[in-house]
Amino acid sequence: MAENLETLRNKIDEIDTQIAKLFAERMDAVEKIGIYKKENALGVNQSEREKSIIKRLTKLIPPEYAGAIEQVYEAIFATSKRYQSKLVGKAKFGLIGRNIGYSFSKEIHAAFADYDYNIINLEPEEVSGFFAKKEYAGYNVTIPYKRDAAALCDELSPQAKAIGSVNTVVLRKDGTLFGDNTDYYGFLNMAEKAGVDFNGKKVLVFGNGATSATICAAVKDKGGIITVISRNGKTTYADLPKHKDAQILINATPVGTFPETENQITSIDQFEQVEAVLDVVYTPLASRFVQQGLDRGLKASGGLPMLVGQAKKAAELFAGKEISKEDEEKVYHKILRQKQNLILIGMPGSGKTSLGKAAAKKLNRPFIDIDTEIENREHLSIPKIFEKFGESHFRAIETEVIAEITKTSGAVIATGGGAVMNRRNRLNIRQNGFCVLIKRDQEKLALEGRPVSKAKGTKALEKERMPVYKELAEAEISNNGTLEEALAQLLEAFK
Repeated sequence: MAENLETLRNKIDEIDTQIAKLFAERMDAVEKIGIYKKENALGVNQSEREKSIIKRLTKLIPPEYAGAIEQVYEAIFATSKRYQSKLVGKAKFGLIGRNIGYSFSKEIHAAFADYDYNIINLEPEEVSGFFAKKEYAGYNVTIPYKRDAAALCDELSPQAKAIGSVNTVVLRKDGTLFGDNTDYYGFLNMAEKAGVDFNGKKVLVFGNGATSATICAAVKDKGGIITVISRNGKTTYADLPKHKDAQILINATPVGTFPETENQITSIDQFEQVEAVLDVVYTPLASRFVQQGLDRGLKASGGLPMLVGQAKKAAELFAGKEISKEDEEKVYHKILRQKQNLILIGMPGSGKTSLGKAAAKKLNRPFIDIDTEIENREHLSIPKIFEKFGESHFRAIETEVIAEITKTSGAVIATGGGAVMNRRNRLNIRQNGFCVLIKRDQEKLALEGRPVSKAKGTKALEKERMPVYKELAEAEISNNGTLEEALAQLLEAFK
């Protein structure tokens, strides 16, 4: 038996030697392809070819090995692309605009294609010089330079020319700048995801800038009847009472964008027949405008689907490849989860802090405990704040801390048990948050250091608060067992 085992091991060694030699031969071919791509200005990524290779190879082996061969070739492809990228050199792309440090575009383009992408803040007097230098192979354009870009390009797509606005610029091989408008596709992508049909509907578009022009073109093409509302245009905000019959409301302005996330373009309560609300703002993910629509049971969407959609079309121009709708959806959901805060709500003593810390470690995210933030700012413990200043003082501080903390994205946040009872807190929690209700049996709720629980009793508190918890929560988990069990439930809910 020992001799047979040794023979088999020797056979595996010979096979491994052959695999290593074949891998070296493969990398030689990869190098030659890289040189060809460099000479012909071709991109490195070939995702469709990679999929076809894996599909072909998995047919050659027993089905139980298919997952393993897929993992092996994904590693080989990654190594090949890294090597070719060094040979070819990555083309530079980016986003130009003013005060755009909040943009998600860098992460989105990284998910779509393998090229360098930078966020470039420009002042108005720098824009024409940036275009003239032609240092970038392509770039996206955001407010306030979309109309400037149209004037600075050598040629425009028919769509960009008709709209008079450019959000995507490509430097062609002959040195000329080609301008396109991928916002058109992005906006229709947002409307489609929200289930909004414009045909025959009265549509109010707030704002008369370049983004508004694009949206108006898209809505008109889909049969909508448009009225543009602006501060100084033909129809102003003073005229809104004349348009109570509007059916679709669209915010095409930056109102409600970070850091002024509590601002809202207008109240939808004045529109008696409204059925849909769309907002180009994506920071926060759900603006006040969108949240009001959701609370009324309307079709509603923030700007992230538009941002991802226009980036997909831009990436196709930059990388010279087609991106599937399926891949677009994957990127959308990836960025959504990446930017959402995981927010834990529930009764005092339900284990939100312990679970939050454990989840943050697993997800490699920062952890923020609202009560701890309050204690650090006041230099007093929660019981001492209650004892010295009373509950109303504590709640006022809590509201301001929540307003500041929830503007962030990509964190794990544990709230105080009573935070959700304040409407402003709920709006701020929800703007970037995926809320999970942590439930624990009454007899297991900790009371130490929880003045409200001691004063009112946990049964009375739970009866008062549970309906609000349930309305705010997008998922519920039980924390009556071990921390590990609850953590597994929490991560699955967020996944």
